Amino acid sequence: MESQSLMEILKIHRPQGPAVPIVANLPHSGLFVPDDIAAQFTQTHLQTLPNSDWRLDQLYQNLPQLGITVLQATHSRYVVDLNRPLKPPLFGSFWTAVVPKQTAMGQRIYQTEPNQASIQARVDTFYLPYHRQLQALIEATRERFGRVYLLDLHSFMGPLQEDVCLGNRNGQTCSDRLISVVKKPFVDQGYQVVCNKQFNGGYITAHYGQMPNVEALQIEVRYPLYLAKHQLDQPQIPDWNVPELLAARPIFTQIFTTIANELSQAPIDKA
Repeated sequence: MESQSLMEILKIHRPQGPAVPIVANLPHSGLFVPDDIAAQFTQTHLQTLPNSDWRLDQLYQNLPQLGITVLQATHSRYVVDLNRPLKPPLFGSFWTAVVPKQTAMGQRIYQTEPNQASIQARVDTFYLPYHRQLQALIEATRERFGRVYLLDLHSFMGPLQEDVCLGNRNGQTCSDRLISVVKKPFVDQGYQVVCNKQFNGGYITAHYGQMPNVEALQIEVRYPLYLAKHQLDQPQIPDWNVPELLAARPIFTQIFTTIANELSQAPIDKA
């Protein structure tokens, strides 16, 4: 695999204006697939990249203006999944392996499966640098503010019918207060919100939520909240420059403005 610079495998969006003690993480919104890996995928998989957090980076484009530090992966979760623990088997289940063999629905990804050397190369090139950077941002924010709120941002379509699902590993990674601070502005905008229903937080929430003075919360939002519904059942990656996303962006900016204002005032209180 060709070597790549840090800037190519991730993007760091620094706060614009006064910073707040929030790090937002986008591990699944990237769509980049290197040519050597793309050649191994089936054409159908490559043109859809299903179960990606499609265009979530566009929805949350304004977060740095609110003082939030944003870390965004550029590569697809099918190159390597940053929200899975680095433990064997590295190649296997969509739900547990850092390199999934099939999609969440059991669909075939590969026409030619990768060997162990290429899988390890993906870990070295994409997974480890990203987590080193996330760790560094969390530590720098904690050093500055004495506390960190890590918001792990994702999107989904099914199996839930609610609009938003908040996950804190069933109470293990953040306080009830953080849940309330995040939930209220979503509810105020008319969204249905549930907690720890199906999506209770993945590896990132669990791992970093155990660090001292760090609260971690996964936020899942349904695709139709910001993507064009007619594109969701098509064999293509949805567009971002659509009325749905352009309408949703200022709403989400207002939601996270409220969240940032609340969290910039309060001390950490992990339950």
